[in-house]
Amino acid sequence: METHTSVTLLGRLRRFPTDQTAWSLFVERYGRKILAWCRQWNLQDADAEDVTQTVLLKLADKMKTFDYDETKSFRAWLKTVAWHVLSDYCDSRKAVAAGGDQTVELLGNLKAREDLVQRLDEEFDRELFEEAAARVKVRVTPKTWEAFERMAVQGQSGSEVGEALGMKVATVFVARSKVQRMLQEEVQKLDGIG
Repeated sequence: METHTSVTLLGRLRRFPTDQTAWSLFVERYGRKILAWCRQWNLQDADAEDVTQTVLLKLADKMKTFDYDETKSFRAWLKTVAWHVLSDYCDSRKAVAAGGDQTVELLGNLKAREDLVQRLDEEFDRELFEEAAARVKVRVTPKTWEAFERMAVQGQSGSEVGEALGMKVATVFVARSKVQRMLQEEVQKLDGIG
């Protein structure tokens, strides 16, 4: 199973929302991922399949206007959609169960598990950024890296950085932009979406 986002496939679905071949590819690629998340969230197979089907139906409507932003994670957006569908599904089951303790307990467990998954995702993103930063840092001059770090991390102005490092303000902005672009490219390579 491929792990990177297929920008071409997403574009096809937006331009041609009735393209059955594109939908088959989308369902094959992302349907299994959604089903796996449902199973991680401790749903029984039948419930996991119901939630997955509902997510895919929602996506069929959303993909008509979806505009993929390459600076963000499609997988994270997709997981958020799946989580909302799951929450709605559990709420509807809760209403049917008329306050059954099992459903309330399931919702509590799912929310705790999702919090853990979110923290793990954040830790993964932090480690991903640190690795990308290490790779970029060795490819630029120390002065370029310091200009980036002072502006992007420490929040200093271009003129402050220029004065501290003996650089023209325009050069400071170019350095920051260059490093940011390189970091974005490295993160995409490391995350398998580039």
